[in-house]
Amino acid sequence: MIFARVALDVPLNTLFDYRLGPTQAVTVGGFVLVPFGKKIAVGVVLELAKTTTLSLSRVRGILDVIGNIPPLPSDVLAMLKFCSDYYHHPVGEVILNALPTRLRRRHATKPQAVAYRLTAAGKLVDPETLPARAKSRRELMGWLIAAGEGIGEATLRTKMPSTATLLKDLIARGWVETFTEQPYQGAATGSSVLPGPSLTEAQQTAVKAIRASFDRFGPWLLHGITGSGKTEIYLELIATALEANQQTLLLVPEINLTPQLESRIQSRFPKTLVVRLNSGLNESERLQNWLAAQSGAAGIVVGTRLAAFTPMPALGLIIVDEEHDASFKQGDGLRYSARDISLLRAKQRAIPIVLGSATPSLETYYQAQRGRYGLLKLEQRANAAIPEITTANIRGAALIDGLSQEVLHAIKENTRQGQQSLIYVNRRGYAPVLICPSCRWTSGCPRCSVKLVLHLKTRLMRCHHCGHQERTPAACPQCGNPELTPLGQGTQRVEEALGRIFPTARMLRIDRDTTRAKGAWTQMRQQIHEGSVDLLVGTQILAKGHDFPALTLVCVINADASLYSTDYRASERLFANLMQVSGRAGRAELPGRVLIQTEFPEHPLYAALRRQNFDDFAKDILSERKQAGLPPYTHQVILRAEALEQETAMDFLWNAAKRADAGGTEVAVFDPVPAGMARLAGKARAQLTVQSRSRSALHNFLNTWEQELEKIAAPKVRWALDIDPQES
Repeated sequence: MIFARVALDVPLNTLFDYRLGPTQAVTVGGFVLVPFGKKIAVGVVLELAKTTTLSLSRVRGILDVIGNIPPLPSDVLAMLKFCSDYYHHPVGEVILNALPTRLRRRHATKPQAVAYRLTAAGKLVDPETLPARAKSRRELMGWLIAAGEGIGEATLRTKMPSTATLLKDLIARGWVETFTEQPYQGAATGSSVLPGPSLTEAQQTAVKAIRASFDRFGPWLLHGITGSGKTEIYLELIATALEANQQTLLLVPEINLTPQLESRIQSRFPKTLVVRLNSGLNESERLQNWLAAQSGAAGIVVGTRLAAFTPMPALGLIIVDEEHDASFKQGDGLRYSARDISLLRAKQRAIPIVLGSATPSLETYYQAQRGRYGLLKLEQRANAAIPEITTANIRGAALIDGLSQEVLHAIKENTRQGQQSLIYVNRRGYAPVLICPSCRWTSGCPRCSVKLVLHLKTRLMRCHHCGHQERTPAACPQCGNPELTPLGQGTQRVEEALGRIFPTARMLRIDRDTTRAKGAWTQMRQQIHEGSVDLLVGTQILAKGHDFPALTLVCVINADASLYSTDYRASERLFANLMQVSGRAGRAELPGRVLIQTEFPEHPLYAALRRQNFDDFAKDILSERKQAGLPPYTHQVILRAEALEQETAMDFLWNAAKRADAGGTEVAVFDPVPAGMARLAGKARAQLTVQSRSRSALHNFLNTWEQELEKIAAPKVRWALDIDPQES
């Protein structure tokens, strides 16, 4: 009799034994349907054995083997098991949650890959003869003509997100027909690579160095200022991988960056299947793209955090763009770092990995300084001059809705010259808080320890953390004063102020509220490129990865808010954020200028920004971290707890601290404290930090301590270990 040890999506760090039937055959990594309690669950087989520790009467049989989905390869299983051990998370949850959602369903099947092509009648249509108002139809016909043999639905959506109605119309006219494509046959190929622009000497040096390491594990930090041509280096390296019939995994931090990057890659490698993996895809699209990567048919995978786990049999290169970005770290559940997992995967496969950034994380920068990572620098822009960065001292200045006279004058002059300006406000809504000037009441969230943000157009106050919203009161609920005052500036308020001051300027606000609708951001980006916008008011969505040729002025509002945070990483994040948004200015022939409003122009961070000298800034911060005994000189774990009451969470953590046997002086266990946001979504939050200079000593301690935590766990407290935390 053969028994299968199966991983299931349950919060228990164990495998479950099931009996194989006489006609059932399954391999390690294969998918099965099994009974679990009163339900039927999808599982992944991790081990096969001839014996079991359970009595035979308790071992249930496998209901079905899912044969139409290929099994997970051994290297991916090894990586997922490592994640379970390193991040102290149940192995079943790790494995199942690394898969597309549709694979975790009972009736998981391969999706039919729908594609479109021109009919005989459609091939006779000249797009230029279509009416001028049918711009989208002409563009769609152009894509179909260029595709020749047809174009897949997923690929077409990356080029034109809103195509459903147009396709129905063209099908009804008899110009277009659908068919089922076969994307999973064949291997990645580099038979068609279009040449790119000439590389600078620094770019050539970087490409040559990384190419020389294609036969072994080699981590590289590509430290290049914004606009220095890091993407061109990526494309050259991808071409090298494709020529060797190898696949490339390219990770990006933001879903908004994926379509435009994918389009650029596809135009360079027109006959290579490029797929994207991010949360913007529906279940069928995600599974289809995942299967294309798993089969080797997709030569290039462009994805966000979760794509780091994608099976790729011919993987030969990994690129992590904007490697410093906090979004590569998962904030709940399996709290993994996609960057760190990618490093593990590159080492496992003995392939190069490129970590690209204008402002590297201090952990990565530290490893490069120690010589553990190769360091390649791009200190000049490829086709433009570096923008000038200056500060505007607003201490004691009279501001108009948060805008200084210096900023307004710069915007006026830039608009007069027909150039675009970006006003960067990293807070959406109208104002961060509503206040009563009489009794000092403020609009607090009843479920979180933050203020409700005023959204003036909808007359709502919203919490941007838990989603709570309520109508804006007509008078102060505490003293009845009807004169409530919005305090601070959000994107809506800045937009309104600029609309008053520059009534003829064409303005576009870009934040999570305005880009929520499908295809909205694509349309906005097109408007900007066409030059039909003068002023952009935006948040972090605009801070990185975008190339707008006419944008020459960037004005930063409210940068000081992060200067004196209790989080020791706040200054690192602020510097990176400001350098990234500054890099949007002057990326073409026209020179760029950046103006940062601040009450502290003499602060060392702003001084380093004006010099655009990341090395000086990093060395200062690393010196402070070393003296304080903070990462990267130590390794940290935070035990996070939440409960209905703060006292309950703190009691659990104090009890946890008492049960911590640090095993000498190698591991330090600190006292519990309330979290930075002490209440979120109705739950009180607290935390306890553990750190050590030795990673192995820290994990040995955790292996024992976690067992103690299980003993004292109570249903009133939810707790989790956050390994290598990015938020303190």
